[in-house]
Amino acid sequence: MNALRFSRPPSFLAVLGLALGLVGWPAPAQGQAARRPNFLFVFADDQRWDAMGVVQREQGERGRFPWFQTPSMDRLAAEGVRFRNAFVVCALCSPSRAAFLTGRYNHSNEVIDNHTPFPDGAVTHATLLRAAGYRTGYTGKWHMDGQTGKRPGFDFSASFIGHARYQDAPFEVDGEKRETRGWVDDVSTDFAIEFLLKSKEHPFLLVVGYKSPHGPFDPPARLKDRFAGAKARPAPNLGSLPPFPRGGRAPETIDPKAAEVEVNLGYFRCVAGIDENLGRLLTALDELKLAEDTVLVYSSDNGFYLGEHGLGDKRSAYEESIRIPLLLRYPRLVGRGKVADAMVLNIDLAPTLLDLAGLPVPPEMHGRSWRPLLEGKLDGTALAWRTSFLYEYFYERNFFTPTVTAVRTESAKLIEYPGHGDWTELYDLKLDPYETRNLARDSAAKALRDALAAEHGRLSKELGYRVPEGADRPDEARPREAGPAAARPSNAFVLEYDFSKDEGDRILDSSGKGNHGTARSAPVVDGREGRKARRFDGKGWIDVPKSPTLDPSVGPWTIEAVVKAEAPSGVVLARGGSAQGYALLLSDGVPFFTVRAGDRRTTIGAETPVTGRWVHLAAVAGADRVVRLYVDGALASSGPLQAFVARDPSDAMEIGADRGSQVLGDDRTGPFVGLVESVRLFSGGRSAEDVRKDAAARGLGPKE
Repeated sequence: MNALRFSRPPSFLAVLGLALGLVGWPAPAQGQAARRPNFLFVFADDQRWDAMGVVQREQGERGRFPWFQTPSMDRLAAEGVRFRNAFVVCALCSPSRAAFLTGRYNHSNEVIDNHTPFPDGAVTHATLLRAAGYRTGYTGKWHMDGQTGKRPGFDFSASFIGHARYQDAPFEVDGEKRETRGWVDDVSTDFAIEFLLKSKEHPFLLVVGYKSPHGPFDPPARLKDRFAGAKARPAPNLGSLPPFPRGGRAPETIDPKAAEVEVNLGYFRCVAGIDENLGRLLTALDELKLAEDTVLVYSSDNGFYLGEHGLGDKRSAYEESIRIPLLLRYPRLVGRGKVADAMVLNIDLAPTLLDLAGLPVPPEMHGRSWRPLLEGKLDGTALAWRTSFLYEYFYERNFFTPTVTAVRTESAKLIEYPGHGDWTELYDLKLDPYETRNLARDSAAKALRDALAAEHGRLSKELGYRVPEGADRPDEARPREAGPAAARPSNAFVLEYDFSKDEGDRILDSSGKGNHGTARSAPVVDGREGRKARRFDGKGWIDVPKSPTLDPSVGPWTIEAVVKAEAPSGVVLARGGSAQGYALLLSDGVPFFTVRAGDRRTTIGAETPVTGRWVHLAAVAGADRVVRLYVDGALASSGPLQAFVARDPSDAMEIGADRGSQVLGDDRTGPFVGLVESVRLFSGGRSAEDVRKDAAARGLGPKE
């Protein structure tokens, strides 16, 4: 059954009969405890701790976004407990998700970066609850290096691959691909509600991972004008910069003394979208009479910079990156409207769920159950609760943030960069909560530095901290190998589409590599001189599945297409997203080619518009680290390649559109309008003579 989709919260009891056949679970065991708690864990992607209406109101004049509203999150805070000092132990998507699941630091659980799959057989709160008789379900974002298939430890999963796209994202339901329609987090919530409907008579664990507000910050159409004209208040750290090199990037040009500053409203519109969906889940629990017996936790995988320290993204160890929202409601244990100031971590989730279910917590888990805090001692002062924690991040190729460790206490923070003692940072968070005055070389702060250094050493030893063997190394010439496909280019065509022998919407690859595609509203039509072409009207595209032979991280890579554009701008071909990938496109009629490798983007463009005529385009990322763009066999532009694509992108390839996490980021380009006669990909570079001959063979450009 396709995912249900509602434009507003439905009456869930009225649609109970629609939730058919998710899995064939057995009935509850006879005599099972009536009040065994259910668990619903909902979390965002990149939502910073203060991106909630309740926090903005609490901050008053210090709040940067006083206009921001999140009624569902505020309701959850009013009906449960809000942890005001919640943190992640690694501020990065996949590692944080793995920490939530395993209760372990990332140097221990093996998920050390965004290009590491989640290990099969890992012990998680899901595997242990499932073994204890819970039904387990997962909907939404998983990430973990674009991992596919049914999510490990879960009876049911409806999840997408990698970052997917915001609109009409393909999902995998129990590992089987299914097309969906609508905004991705609406669809994830649809699947989540189906799971609740099916599971209401049985103890369950449901995890809902939202894509929002991760870039490219594309909210649902209903929210595209929300907060129009709003600006942010400045913060004292908008003008400060980190000590480590920024990979040639200029700092954000934000005046910290301005009355108001521009802010990414798309980010807040996406948070508003998931707030609406959180409201749908709250309504579902109410109407299914599950609220009293369900432990509902809301959080995020990490924070996000909005210009603080001149940064975007996350990864580094400042507060805006490592601090997260955390709300918990369990009416049978926790009173309404509580706040807790004890330091809690994402690794605490798994022990907490197990403890509340009456299950033992494995000693390998580094986190601690929040249960003692929930049972009346919410300030933590009467408990031997943690007063410090260790933070870790491991360098990733093509991102400028170096390997980081830090120790944060209730009042101070020491940040260290292994191998770079001159970059060390020390902050007194009581006097300097915005981390603007580095005291590392202040003799008056020596006692504080010595104390934090000792605590850093104690925690590192206790946790067995190490830089894992598989971590990326800044001095490596190539990214770490991910398998046979990552070894070297094959110096052969790995995809060849000419549309002459297609089988309906199935597009046949004549390269011999089996990279067949699927046309989505892109019909075959007659082209020039007896050739066939595919017509794109701005709504269609071609899906090309991932495969080892299409991995561009081999290094040199060549894209070739014959097109006739009928509109001045549009994406001809795109693979990957805002972290890793490439795109061939037209802008104002002029061909462009861009390569995205982490924080580095290379873009070159021709000078002459080509709209309205047949043209042969070829883009080459060469072994000499030069990127070249050819039009009809003639060199139109070239420039130094900042970096090769470092790893196989999570997003699959699309011809005629870039509908996922866009390679161009905020400089997005719409779909292609016109005719595409052929598309070819070559694993390896092509010489100028090769390209000239390719164009001539198509009757375009110079003749033999």
